[in-house]
Amino acid sequence: MKIITTLSRYLARTYFMNMLLLLLALLAVIYLFDTVELIRRAGKRPDVPMSLVLQMSLLKLPEVGQLLFPFAILFSAMFTFWQLSRRYELVVVRASGFSVWQFLAPVVGVAVFVGVFQVTVFNPVGSLLVGKYEQLEQTYLSRQQNQIAVFKEGLWLRQRADGVAESNTKGESKDYVILHAAKIEQPHWVLKNVTVLYFGDDDRFESRIDAKQATLEKGRWLFSDVMIYRVQEEVQNEIFYALPTHLTPEDIEESFASPETMSFWRLPGYIQTLEETGFDATRLRVYYQSLLSQPLMFAAMVLLAATVSMRPPRFRGGMVLFALGIFIGFLVFFMSSFLQALGASGQIPTILAAWSPALICFLSGLGVMMNLEDG
Repeated sequence: MKIITTLSRYLARTYFMNMLLLLLALLAVIYLFDTVELIRRAGKRPDVPMSLVLQMSLLKLPEVGQLLFPFAILFSAMFTFWQLSRRYELVVVRASGFSVWQFLAPVVGVAVFVGVFQVTVFNPVGSLLVGKYEQLEQTYLSRQQNQIAVFKEGLWLRQRADGVAESNTKGESKDYVILHAAKIEQPHWVLKNVTVLYFGDDDRFESRIDAKQATLEKGRWLFSDVMIYRVQEEVQNEIFYALPTHLTPEDIEESFASPETMSFWRLPGYIQTLEETGFDATRLRVYYQSLLSQPLMFAAMVLLAATVSMRPPRFRGGMVLFALGIFIGFLVFFMSSFLQALGASGQIPTILAAWSPALICFLSGLGVMMNLEDG
């Protein structure tokens, strides 16, 4: 038992250090490219300092890091098994009577632990940093000031009173409106129980509009059955009232919090809020289920790595199998992205879209290992 414990610790420590070094190297490369891209974009904004660009690149790293985790798990496992084979350590372990499952177990255990850590700790922390990055990007690079939020009380939206995009203005007017709707009927974008608040310069309140419903048409919000309240004026009743806007349904939907900015722990409540408000939360459900499947996916990556990188050094064709492992990694990534896109569009069930890549990879790796190894 002592020998098994010592061996397990050694294998787990070796694999974890290789994975950590590889992940840091990949993040450093991504940080360099992101910084160059942000410098290019900031070149058109003389008021954006270099320190802010470096900060934004750093804040964006967690989003990319979550995409790199499966590759780091796979490639570091391949390198670890290849390293142990080249040093004949696996040969000694096999000759000592240990089965392949005994020295695979600590590596799989580390991968599962990293998957749980990534979902429960890294993802919530990363979502805060990515949310901060998107705020800075909208403020300093995109110059987009339209703000949209969905709560249990309904939809809240902020735009200019004249309907012009904030990024196309030069500061000549600061009038804006805040629109609130208690319910949204999809897919025709009919807002129910709508309130619109008009504000002028220095956030001075000017008027209020209450309407039973509003429809988003091309270039305007069209309100029906309207009550208009202005300061020191009588209440006016209107059958219809139009508010100019440059927004489209696609703009509003894309302005909602992206999945990457939502913490794993907050996703269930946010999904429920979206559905109660009237929006389709299928995309977020797929993302949430894919997070739950990450530990299984990471274990599958280790099994796939073992199938292509544990050949003894005397056997030829190792580089071919190594290249095959890299190809498998990218194939799994594209298959996962494709199935998640199908799930987000409602063409396949959410559970199938999120869990099938992990299950397919895990069962494939398990089947190959059982076929290649004799115990």
